[in-house]
Amino acid sequence: MSVELRKKDIVAAYTFLRIVVGVNYFNHGFVRLGNMGGFIDRMVETMKDTYLPEFLVRINAAIVTPLELIVGLLIAIGLFTRSALIACFCLMIMLMYGITLIQNWSTATDQLVYNICLFILLAGVGYNSVSVDSCLRNKRTKRNNLDSGDRLEETVTKFVKNFWIKNNRRHNLFSRFK
Repeated sequence: MSVELRKKDIVAAYTFLRIVVGVNYFNHGFVRLGNMGGFIDRMVETMKDTYLPEFLVRINAAIVTPLELIVGLLIAIGLFTRSALIACFCLMIMLMYGITLIQNWSTATDQLVYNICLFILLAGVGYNSVSVDSCLRNKRTKRNNLDSGDRLEETVTKFVKNFWIKNNRRHNLFSRFK
């Protein structure tokens, strides 16, 4: 028995996974926006028994919410997808470090699932055909092709003009001897 993966199915699966992961990260950030102070205080409380200084925990906690919001939106719509996925991986490294520092292994396991999804998305970014990135790339390609077409037309026009001028000179030169 052979299983054949069709490109259009891989593109659809990639697109849906990208959107789901993006919405997940976006909403992680979005729901905390109204209570960032409370989130930061909870993170400080959670990390109080570690060697990390409070100011560092506060800075990192303050970065998490807007970063999740931004990378989530970018991943969901497929804009700067590769860069957003890499930024998300960096966020996950920071979160994984903190969660393993307090030895919260069940949350660390959950975060590994997020990282596997990020891995799949980054490894498969070539299938990111239904995205803003793809639309922009297609628009650039069309513009470059039009520019190439214009250059080709210019070259042909110059060739025809030069050919015409040379033939007219030759014709005028021969007409003198008749």
